[in-house]
Amino acid sequence: MSESLNPTLPSRIRHLLRPDFTRTVLARRVVAGALVVLAGIAALRSDPDSQQTEVVVAAHDLSPGLTLSPDDIRVEKRSAATVPDGARTTGDDVVGATLAGPARRGEVLTDARVLGSRLTGLSAGPDARVVPLHLADAAVLDVIRPGDVVDVMGAADAGGDAKPMLAATNAVVVLVSPKPKSAGAGDDRVVLVALPAAGAHALAAATLVQTVTLTIH
Repeated sequence: MSESLNPTLPSRIRHLLRPDFTRTVLARRVVAGALVVLAGIAALRSDPDSQQTEVVVAAHDLSPGLTLSPDDIRVEKRSAATVPDGARTTGDDVVGATLAGPARRGEVLTDARVLGSRLTGLSAGPDARVVPLHLADAAVLDVIRPGDVVDVMGAADAGGDAKPMLAATNAVVVLVSPKPKSAGAGDDRVVLVALPAAGAHALAAATLVQTVTLTIH
């Protein structure tokens, strides 16, 4: 009895060195369970890069009718789930194309947002240029469609100083911007028309000093 109550030094050392098998088994089970969970997570988790795709975005705010240059765009990786249909994926897809509507910095450029030179060339000749027009009567935008042929008239100003004038003939409507979704979004709608280069330049200059409207063929 006295030996058990007062163990010798060797007995104490043997007791300290002897592992607690219950505690060891429990620890091993916890570690094994944690490894199984981690393996499951690793198997289920997909590679983040596989969920992203490269798209072309506007490098800064862009105006409609702009011929896109390399300085106007950049390629970024975006989540594939958020990329719209028809998104352009390389700079070659858009450089030299005409922007169909305004684009904010960082906006993904899609096939509906840019017009290739082929479309413009087929409709208004090989040297065609696209001119964006803000019309004096925005209601006209609701009745014209891409492919319509129109003449562009310079409207007289309120003071009567500017006389009505024929600014361009046989312009081809390329795109009509849609109505804003909200009533307070303002009216920045434009119509893009294609003309041979000389006529497009003259029309663009005329719109700097006069508002314009259209007559439809």
